[in-house]
Amino acid sequence: MKALFYTREFPPYVYGGAGVHVEYLAGELAKLMEVDVRCFGDQDEKSDNLSVKGYPFEDGVFENSDDKLKSVFKTLSTGLHMNAEAIDADVVHCHTWYAHFAGIVSKLCYGTPLVITTHSLEPLRPWKREQLGRGYDASSWVEKTAIEMADALIAVSEETKEDVIKHFNVDESKVHVIYNGINLQQYQTTPETSTLDEYGVDKTKPYVLFVGRITRQKGIIHLVNAIKYIDPDTQIVLCAGAPDTKEIGKEMEDAVNEVKKDRKNVIWIDKMVTKEEIIQLYSHADVFCCPSIYEPFGIINIEAMACETAVVASAVGGIKEVVVDGETGFLIPLEQQKEAPFEPIDPDKFSRDLADGINKVIKDKNLRESMAKKGRKRVEEYFDWVAIAKQVESLYKSLI
Repeated sequence: MKALFYTREFPPYVYGGAGVHVEYLAGELAKLMEVDVRCFGDQDEKSDNLSVKGYPFEDGVFENSDDKLKSVFKTLSTGLHMNAEAIDADVVHCHTWYAHFAGIVSKLCYGTPLVITTHSLEPLRPWKREQLGRGYDASSWVEKTAIEMADALIAVSEETKEDVIKHFNVDESKVHVIYNGINLQQYQTTPETSTLDEYGVDKTKPYVLFVGRITRQKGIIHLVNAIKYIDPDTQIVLCAGAPDTKEIGKEMEDAVNEVKKDRKNVIWIDKMVTKEEIIQLYSHADVFCCPSIYEPFGIINIEAMACETAVVASAVGGIKEVVVDGETGFLIPLEQQKEAPFEPIDPDKFSRDLADGINKVIKDKNLRESMAKKGRKRVEEYFDWVAIAKQVESLYKSLI
């Protein structure tokens, strides 16, 4: 059996959870079958059962296009180029809307069974219009078309499955819940502290860690607003880069600068760090905070739990299936607006509640250590890529 992945992200160009998912799933599936990956970039490599070919954006073609539409036009163009070479795979598997147009074309032109993993859903990410303008209508159409013509859909959580059925015209029998996973040998606590030294983290003081992109979805502004309620002896380490827009990047910068007027222990690492660096940061954090307002799964939470770090996270989406409230961390209730943009009805209350959860973990060493051990155990039991790859393999076989 041979599988073909269409994806925007693949190493060395990974900036989000979907890219992490594709990297590890492809690597694990390659132990079971031949896997080709066609991605955005300039990759060109092959090892054993895994082949990777990147497709760079066309230079100059969209130079005079509207700035908000350039990425959409480039994405659609790249999707066509990905199909220029003949497909000899038994199944095509797409990840995120950026790759869905390639899947649409492959299904129509080659007739190969199509699998879509729903890492997130455009109807639940209305803030994307800030980034894409009318291009958000195009991305929504691409996603809807691909999902509704797919032979099988993988939802990364039970709640995501419910969202797929609610927002799209699909047969429930086609939607399969298969969780994200983690490499348990790679993501584990380490005694190394060179990264902490490099970024000026005081190893004698506790710290709360955030990891993620600067986007409405990840809720980082709510954590920044919570800092004034967090115990002043607790350091705040924000590992946050790749802002969706210049505007939200500026909003983040202003918010952090305002907080820094009153406390000097806020450390903002405004770039994408390496796996080795992030594992060190996870390993020595006292709390990991995930304040997302929308999160189909939240792979960063299992990364933290695998490194034996307690988690304080918003009680939304798939996070509720990952973090066990009171055992591996605390789930913070989030009363959201029912209509777009789904922000908290009372943002200050949400920020205060995040801070309360963080403070509670920081102050109770026994609780913190218990959550750390239980978090690692939960990841080992439910989120191992080896078992997840076998579930995906079984799904492929059912379509051939």
